[in-house]
Amino acid sequence: MHSSILILHSINRFILLALLLTVIVRTFMGWQNKSAFGNSDNKLSLFLFISTHTQLLLGLILYFVSPVVIFSGASMRDKVARYWLVEHLAGMLIAVVLITMARITMKKLSEDTAKHKRMFIFNTIALIVVLAMIMQSQRGFFGVSW
Repeated sequence: MHSSILILHSINRFILLALLLTVIVRTFMGWQNKSAFGNSDNKLSLFLFISTHTQLLLGLILYFVSPVVIFSGASMRDKVARYWLVEHLAGMLIAVVLITMARITMKKLSEDTAKHKRMFIFNTIALIVVLAMIMQSQRGFFGVSW
């Protein structure tokens, strides 16, 4: 079970990053061009939201079944164990909250330019957090633990 969920979590990472980059580029262009926040922008945001929460669910399952995550005080002294026990979870939860807040607060705005701007800012910060967590894992960007 662990290995199949880990594979799904690794594959979904690329889907999530592709959607996140697409949303960031589209919202930046929409913000700068003052264009309408269209149905395709809304759907991309929704797919990013779904992918993010799917990744969260898979990650939480892995958190409790992974042999890498060790629930003990000794984990805090081990750099690798601490990363998987605390740092990865905390960083990715921050990214999930940012992506979720972008979607929820954007829907409450009436002006299209403000929607684009809100989506761009929140999702860009989320991307920075995600990339920092990936780099901190020391598995490399394309590192997959199969």
